[in-house]
Amino acid sequence: MDDPRDKRCRSEEAAAPLGHLLYRVSRAHRLAAGNLLRQVGLFPGQEIMLSYLAEHGDQRQSSLVLALSIDPSTVTKMLQRLQRAELVARRPCPEDGRVSLVSITEKGRALTDAIVDCWRELEARTTAGMTEPQKRQLAELLGLVDDNLAR
Repeated sequence: MDDPRDKRCRSEEAAAPLGHLLYRVSRAHRLAAGNLLRQVGLFPGQEIMLSYLAEHGDQRQSSLVLALSIDPSTVTKMLQRLQRAELVARRPCPEDGRVSLVSITEKGRALTDAIVDCWRELEARTTAGMTEPQKRQLAELLGLVDDNLAR
């Protein structure tokens, strides 16, 4: 029986080979990140939220949406999960009681070293077999792609 993972969208691949490859690489990168993060009890994206809060301190939810370029409904769901896991806390904003401030808890802060380890391992897997100049060139090209797509 054929393995469905061996089948690709050949027409899309032919029409936009780089776009199709970026899609596949992005998906594989996210799956690898998910496997590593699962070992520390997180889902992809949650580590970015925790790292941001650890680095920048208490934030309004609206600020997290803008800073992390995540859909507001996704941020809400992510914060609910992180709060249930006691990794973040919410409290009323002193200047505006209608607004909540989100902060990382000590339990969340305790994960920051593990998060960095996950990202280092992911980076090592992603760039295995590349020379330093190739890594720099890849970073430069991906930065250009990011800039192009952000416009």
